[in-house]
Amino acid sequence: MMSNGPVSERERFLILDVLRGLALAGIALANYPEFALWTFLTGGEQATMATAEVDKIVRFLQYMLVDGKFYTIFSVLFGVGFSLILTRHSVSLFMRRMLILVAIGFCHLMFIWSGDILLLYAVGGLMLPLFLRLKDRILLVIAISLIIIPVALDALTEFAHVDFAAPFYNFWWLQASKQGITEENFASWLRDADSYGAMFAFLIQGACERMWEFVAGHRLPKVLGLFIIGYLIGKNRLYARLDKLPLKQMLTVLLTVSLPTSALYAWSAVNNHPWGLTVHSSLYAISVIPLGFSYILSVCQVFVKRGPSMLMLASSGRMALSCYISQSVIGIVLFYGLGLGLGTTFGLVTIELTAFLVFCMQTVLCRWWLGYFRFGPLEWLWRMLTYGRYFPLKK
Repeated sequence: MMSNGPVSERERFLILDVLRGLALAGIALANYPEFALWTFLTGGEQATMATAEVDKIVRFLQYMLVDGKFYTIFSVLFGVGFSLILTRHSVSLFMRRMLILVAIGFCHLMFIWSGDILLLYAVGGLMLPLFLRLKDRILLVIAISLIIIPVALDALTEFAHVDFAAPFYNFWWLQASKQGITEENFASWLRDADSYGAMFAFLIQGACERMWEFVAGHRLPKVLGLFIIGYLIGKNRLYARLDKLPLKQMLTVLLTVSLPTSALYAWSAVNNHPWGLTVHSSLYAISVIPLGFSYILSVCQVFVKRGPSMLMLASSGRMALSCYISQSVIGIVLFYGLGLGLGTTFGLVTIELTAFLVFCMQTVLCRWWLGYFRFGPLEWLWRMLTYGRYFPLKK
């Protein structure tokens, strides 16, 4: 018999919340260099920072250990969540949930931060029901193909000069010029924006830039492929029988492949793709995603032995949407002219330490909040809109 409400505390699988918490930590590390406007500085401007030499090392490690790995984890968990919803509810309820996420992602993109990922996830989620009736083996082939497709598309761009993203790039800079945003003031605009109107002007062109990034990075097929893998994991309930899986052996194989290729990917990234776009894209496929799965397996191994010790991390995972949006708000307060205006001030190592401290603070607050309430604030609203009825918030 299908339930007409969200998953209860007793029905939650702690490992999924722990992995969401880990993904949130990594997403903060990945996003805060952009919030702090360090990413927008020229190489010469970055070199003038007091921590410039250390920043070079941190930047390499960021590409090697952070870039893409944690959104890989989040994407897999999204697919697992799809399978969990289908065990209790109809496809139509999932679709309604995704349409609400479209609205949340659009509002986040247009009014808070141009680096939003929720809108892409919602669009990819709306496609998931298309694959429901396929056999597992076919689904796995489709998932791997979707992950490899960007390599072929980048090869077309490099060798056949077919640039799918060019119209989006041109449209982005057209919108930027309308707002008075140029390459010269791009890094400093948000730092100097002392009103929401000035910040919103940047967000308008930033939404166009984000669309260009999605197309140029071929994000949709990558994300959809990871969604399908997550769906297969959830469908076969692998998360519920971790003690019966050869976690150590799988981790050894993945690390053997992903660590050296991740180092090559990082070297290619910091040196502006010296082997060409196709090789760089290939390195991404065989390094970023396998290392993301290595993180998942590592956490699962620790969880099997010491599950209760990871409750703190699980707290932030249970409030993933609230934490993700609040990371954006905290970034605005810290780095934009609307807040403290600290953007372009710090080097990369300081920014990453700040991101880590922000996540630690969020985790403590989430632990406190869940001592009194059943859901995070945004999770509560999302559930009520999805199910069309009121849920008590307080325990």
